[in-house]
Amino acid sequence: MKLLLCLLFVLFVSCYQIERQCTDYQTGTFSSEITINDSTYNSVFTRTKDIQIETYQGHVDSTTVRWINDCEVVFRTINPKNMQEQKDIHLKILTTTDSTYTFEYSYVGEKTKQKGSAKRIN
Repeated sequence: MKLLLCLLFVLFVSCYQIERQCTDYQTGTFSSEITINDSTYNSVFTRTKDIQIETYQGHVDSTTVRWINDCEVVFRTINPKNMQEQKDIHLKILTTTDSTYTFEYSYVGEKTKQKGSAKRIN
C-alpha cells in the first residue's frame, strides 16, 4: 500500500509543471526588486515591444528589447557610457502570477545569475 502511494505521489509531482504567462509581461510599466549581497535595489521601468526605459536612483537608462522566446529577452543599452553598459543582459522569466513575475538575469556569456521580482504597476 505504501509503495502504491509513493508511486502515485511521484507520478503527480513529475507531471506538475509551473505555468508561465510570459507574454502578459512583455509590455507595461513595472517596479522591480533585486537583492544582491543583502542589499535591495528597486527600480521602475516601462517596456514596449522594442524599448525599455528604466529609472534607478534618479538615473534614466534606455535599452533595446529583443525577445528570444516568450519568456527570455536580451537588453542592449542604447547609449552606453562605459564598458559595463556595453554588455548585453539576458533575462529569463521563471514564474508568473496575475500581477508579478520572478526572473533571473546575467550579462550575456557570464555564468553568475541574479534573481529578482517585478510587479505590474500600470
